[in-house]
Amino acid sequence: MCLFVFCLCQFVPPHLTQASSLFPLGQIDEKIIAAAYQGKERLVYKVSWTGGLKIGELQMEVNRLEGSGERFELRARVKDSGLFHFFYPVDDTFVTVVEGLQRLPVTYHVHQKEGRNYEATRQTDYNQLTGEIRYRKNKQAWQQYQVEGVTHNEFSSFFFTRVLRLDPEKPVIVPTFADGKRHEVVVQPEETTRISGTVRGDVNVIPVSPLMEFKGLYDKDGDTVIWFTDDLCRIPVRINSKILVGSLTAELVSYSNPFCPEQSYQHREIPESVLRDRELGQGD
Repeated sequence: MCLFVFCLCQFVPPHLTQASSLFPLGQIDEKIIAAAYQGKERLVYKVSWTGGLKIGELQMEVNRLEGSGERFELRARVKDSGLFHFFYPVDDTFVTVVEGLQRLPVTYHVHQKEGRNYEATRQTDYNQLTGEIRYRKNKQAWQQYQVEGVTHNEFSSFFFTRVLRLDPEKPVIVPTFADGKRHEVVVQPEETTRISGTVRGDVNVIPVSPLMEFKGLYDKDGDTVIWFTDDLCRIPVRINSKILVGSLTAELVSYSNPFCPEQSYQHREIPESVLRDRELGQGD
């Protein structure tokens, strides 16, 4: 989410940690941002635990704020489902306001309701010009942070990564503020593959791994991979993240976006990389 909304932690391999400063900042693909990040977008995911057991639903929205130019609200909700509700109910909401061509965060509000008794709110305000960041949990005193350079947060990074120029041979950096620090998150695209039976049909996809060295909101213990459709819409049709026990997978089950044209023609040709390896199916 999170960025990666519900998949926000792994450790960067040592060689990438040391070399991250050698990678360039990610650059926006203007054709993609015109379709994938203009507002009125709705995404709904089924969230499953290892073995396909459905445990919840992830809903995300991108809305342009009226009368504000390039200013958008990114909203996500993670809610439990089925038997999981009786063991550990979850109802978490994330709201980020971003602005400008780089879609940088201005405010970030989190409301967590988990288990039987836990409830918390978190507010983060960003001044991208001065590098000043304020953070408060519940009604505690505000904490002040100072960073050098502009920065995304855990959530805006996810949507920003969608609209980047992606090349498997060229990892890029998406600066991200989490756990009180500005991290240079390495975004590593992989070779195009293919997933059959998605809500958008059989699609060619670009697997992308954000290599993060911070914890974020959820305790993780492994890699995260996001599969974006290889077209102008760059729809995240699947998200997978290893956790302390097993893994979580979010599969897209509903999608709408008036700025995203029908793209099936982009997926008729099967890439050579898919012909060499097997095609993935829904749930693989």
